[in-house]
Amino acid sequence: MYDYLIVGAGLYGAVFAYEATKKGKKCLVIDKRNHIGGNVYTEKVEEINVHKYGAHIFHTNNKEIWEYVNQFAEFNRYTNSPVANYNGEIYNLPFNMNTFNKLWGVVTPEQAKQKIKEQREAAGVKEPKNLEEQAISLVGTDIYEKLIKGYTEKQWGRSATELPDFIIKRLPVRFTYDNNYFNDKYQGIPVGGYTGIIEKMLDGSEVKLGVNFFENRQKFENLANKIVFTGMIDEFYNYKFGVLEYRSLVFENETLDNDNYQGNAVVNYTDRETPYTRIIEHKHFEFGTQDKTVITKEYPTEWKKGDEPYYPINNKQNTELYHKYKALAEQEENVIFGGRLGTYRYYDMHQIIASALKTVNEELIK
Repeated sequence: MYDYLIVGAGLYGAVFAYEATKKGKKCLVIDKRNHIGGNVYTEKVEEINVHKYGAHIFHTNNKEIWEYVNQFAEFNRYTNSPVANYNGEIYNLPFNMNTFNKLWGVVTPEQAKQKIKEQREAAGVKEPKNLEEQAISLVGTDIYEKLIKGYTEKQWGRSATELPDFIIKRLPVRFTYDNNYFNDKYQGIPVGGYTGIIEKMLDGSEVKLGVNFFENRQKFENLANKIVFTGMIDEFYNYKFGVLEYRSLVFENETLDNDNYQGNAVVNYTDRETPYTRIIEHKHFEFGTQDKTVITKEYPTEWKKGDEPYYPINNKQNTELYHKYKALAEQEENVIFGGRLGTYRYYDMHQIIASALKTVNEELIK
């Protein structure tokens, strides 16, 4: 018998396992993938740490979380400064004075604010009812048309007028010449990649990979006193109330005989015609000087059963459906649901760690 069966060897499950093991608990961690790390998994290609499931940049304002993760790895000084490519025109992200200057020729914050105000008033947006109206109210029509509309509609597979306004309410807009995407005090990439962090967290737990919980569910449920489940909550309940919706991603990787393909770790393609949303050049996360480079193109797709779910679609319909499953989950005495899929919520890495620490600490003081 184990104290805990942890379904999912990603960040949430690894943090839970690490803390529980420290307290003398016996943990079995299983994952249907053939590697640990979940979506933060990195693998070496041409001596470059490739982010297998998309770019993962660690950032937080929480000093405790920063110190917690730094016990497992040294972090470099990488600062996320993506750029947008709109039909060959390059703009800085997040939207800041560099963006406004290139777009409109303005040089002062007051000029930029006035331009946005004029466009907002011309569009007649007063109380935004969807993503398109919310975006225009924040940054005007020019930026919306060039840098938001195409990218967003590719990302979500829906018209911007069909998407809820809250998706973009936290859009970073700055009236300074600052290309740092995140406002957080602490930011960086672990030297050597994320996989090493997960390895250290799982040290002391038994780990089985390439194992699907649902293919032998009864056996696994009988192995432990409690289950920590980080998979899809609707799948756990056999889709009893219906299927929650996600967006998925297809990654197309290329190794190039080129030491520098695009000059930046992340370039977003914001026109509607380019089928992918962004290209990641992994070596730039760690200031690599290798002779070759590895790039990844990201193609958003509609999720269907059997695909990897990446982004929950938190519209009204899905939120109502999730709350039905959540009500069932709250009645469970021996199952803990966690992570992005277990709680049907988009989390950044620091939020996942904070959530796992809160849950495991509450669990272990019972």
